[in-house]
Amino acid sequence: MRPEILFPLFTPVSTLQGVGPRLSTLYEKLAGGRVLDLCWHLPVGMVDRRYSPTIADAISDRVATLKITVSRHIPSPNRRSPYRVICHDHTGEMTLIFFHARGDYLMKLLPVGEERIISGKLERFGDVLQMAHPDHMVPLNEEEDVKTVEPVYPLSAGVTLKPLSKAIKASLALVPAVPEWLDNSLKEQENWLDWHSCLKKVHHPQSEDELTAFSPYRKRLAYDELLANQLAISLVREQQTAAKGRVIKGDGSLRERMLDILPFKLTGSQDQSIREIIADMESSNRMLRLVQGDVGSGKTAVALFPMLAAIESGSQAALMAPTEILARQHYKTLQPFAEKLGISIVILTGRDKGKARKAILESIADGATQMVIGTHALFQDEIDFSDLALAVIDEQHRFGVHQRLSLARKGAGVDMLVMTATPIPRTLMLTAYGDMAVSRLTEKPAGRQPVDTRTVSVERIDDVINGVARSLDQGTKVYWVCPLVEDSDKSDLAAAEERYRELSERFGDRVGLVHGRMKGAEKDAVMEKFAKGNVDLLIATTVIEVGVDVPQATIMVIEHAERFGLAQLHQLRGRIGRGSEKSTCILMYQGPLGETSKARLKIMRESDDGFVIAEEDLRLRGAGEVLGTRQSGLPEFKVADLACHGELLATARNDAKLIMDKDPTLQTPRGQALRILLYLFERDTAVKYLKSG
Repeated sequence: MRPEILFPLFTPVSTLQGVGPRLSTLYEKLAGGRVLDLCWHLPVGMVDRRYSPTIADAISDRVATLKITVSRHIPSPNRRSPYRVICHDHTGEMTLIFFHARGDYLMKLLPVGEERIISGKLERFGDVLQMAHPDHMVPLNEEEDVKTVEPVYPLSAGVTLKPLSKAIKASLALVPAVPEWLDNSLKEQENWLDWHSCLKKVHHPQSEDELTAFSPYRKRLAYDELLANQLAISLVREQQTAAKGRVIKGDGSLRERMLDILPFKLTGSQDQSIREIIADMESSNRMLRLVQGDVGSGKTAVALFPMLAAIESGSQAALMAPTEILARQHYKTLQPFAEKLGISIVILTGRDKGKARKAILESIADGATQMVIGTHALFQDEIDFSDLALAVIDEQHRFGVHQRLSLARKGAGVDMLVMTATPIPRTLMLTAYGDMAVSRLTEKPAGRQPVDTRTVSVERIDDVINGVARSLDQGTKVYWVCPLVEDSDKSDLAAAEERYRELSERFGDRVGLVHGRMKGAEKDAVMEKFAKGNVDLLIATTVIEVGVDVPQATIMVIEHAERFGLAQLHQLRGRIGRGSEKSTCILMYQGPLGETSKARLKIMRESDDGFVIAEEDLRLRGAGEVLGTRQSGLPEFKVADLACHGELLATARNDAKLIMDKDPTLQTPRGQALRILLYLFERDTAVKYLKSG
């Protein structure tokens, strides 16, 4: 149960005064629908209204707060002229300017002969000091409220600063004083205030420095979030490894035969990873291991050997992929080997219906099937395994932890092997996969050629199409990736369809199209024609990013490459250079390029090391974007920025380890406060794993 002290923070924003249905919908889109979400909506700028000169001393082009007396109103003679209000103090005169003004409203706000506090940007028009549309025009008793530093928040369509600031202020008033969950010595060493004070301070920046990720207030809040993350991971890991494992030990017969029929020699890092995985399986603890390989480093081969070990021991193995294309690809790769080894293998996706599906489910349940390949259809309730010993999850970042756990529950003490071809920076590894042991594949299989990467301006698209034509004449297969469409009525699908029409006019039925909204069977049919048939030029959205394997494809054109993240460009590029032929990747960009886009394309030209690219991607874009997908099973941080707070993560990791050693059930006073921290950052799942102490 969520602690009562946090209840006010989890109430809807619509309960705040002045936030009606229209605003609450807008705020929900902008930040989230609860009071807590507005508390995490941090300022990105500030307006300093503390400068308070007399009229004679006022400097133009500055925001100022002045005490004035209203002299007279000069209504506008026509619609194009402004309404003027002449004001004075003991040193001189100035003019307030209003366009499209309502005179009666201004008369009420600024009565002649009365003193007012005004605040806004000063300008000079000739010798006259002016202020157009002051931000504040209030009675003298509100001077102190105005003469402050105002936070400036990120906005979205329909949201304006004044009502949003008011709603955030109301949200902050509901923040409770919570018990301290930080270790006292760390707090003193960093000179940090308590959580409540830091939250208030970040919303009231007094200088530009206080707006950065490195301000002590933001660092404290970031640390709290990273500690919640690391503690949650430790609790999940504790629960998973404490759940009794089983010793899975095969006789090695299938693996030896596999080495004989494998058409290539395993690389050193493949061999090493397989050894690490097998050692985990043979121990009595549950395995939870991540295999992190760069694009084309041969993860499928690595996964096959532990699956064979599970089958040697008389049990079943399952491999789960995030998309149907990828599941079928794995099946196509593994099925010929399974046949030669005399292993029964099936594929199960959401597409299998009726009698065929029933037969597959029966063969899995009675153990007739030894190896199961599938999509997330595998962890549906109706699926029972006879004896699942090993679950392999491919492209883990497409699945959340819950999906990982639900597959693990399909057997007794199931060992988990998780694979990703998205090299992940070290700091992200700790936040997303801190609960796992890690093996890394750092070499590419022998015979793989490096990909020649070039950048070309979109203006030269005709030259690119002519180059594609020459390659097609030489029997090459070509990928053409359409852009992520931004700020436009078009979707990436519309962009792909348009490009498909244009190129079909020139190349006829040699052009195919795949996109995410096609039915699985349609997609597979086009991919099959591209791999083996008469389709030689494949127009695609980013659905081809992961796992599609067509060795004859040696050219890739990526349109508007500047719109993609580095990791995504690297993933896409990994679809070529899979055979022994030389491959070329053309990154078409629309100028002029910003600094980040320039840096991104430069790295792509200079490096094909996914691990180097991942670190650069984190540096350039920040963690929230790195895997190119928000639904990535990666934690989304509210305050912490891994590109800036990496060193805090290491401290949080050590702190979490210490907490788990000393107080694994969080029963001490600090432990009780840490429970509140976990709920505050919505790591509730982890709290459920606490053994009742």
